[in-house]
Amino acid sequence: MTAAKRDRQDAILEFVSTRVIGSQEELRQLLCQRGWDVTQSTLSRDMRDLRIARVPTPTGVRYTAGERSGGEEGRATLAALLPQLFQKMEFARELIVVKTHTAGAQPIAEAIDAENNPDIMGTIAGENTVLLICRSDPARERVTKRLLALAER
Repeated sequence: MTAAKRDRQDAILEFVSTRVIGSQEELRQLLCQRGWDVTQSTLSRDMRDLRIARVPTPTGVRYTAGERSGGEEGRATLAALLPQLFQKMEFARELIVVKTHTAGAQPIAEAIDAENNPDIMGTIAGENTVLLICRSDPARERVTKRLLALAER
């Protein structure tokens, strides 16, 4: 990663964590004011790289970056995302279905995958639903307890 890209992404993270930003155009204008004249496609790539999620709030939709995790700079952690995006959970045998707010499933699935939990074989995410496939019933019970604990924070 070039120093310029790193500096630009640092500015994006700063804006997203210190201001209520509801659109990419609003973020792009803030970057322009700071000297970063970026295209919408560059901004979209940066936001994807940084794992910035668009989350609903009582006052409207906003972007959030969550906390940084381990060695994966910019990746929003499950502990940061789940309380904001979680709606409910259901399960059957080794499967867990996590319902999220709109556009919440992808960031949640990526955060789960990033943890490399040995109890989870994999995830599949749509717009507002994540399917977790666990290795066994006891594994599903452990994962369910952890997810519920994180969601209630």
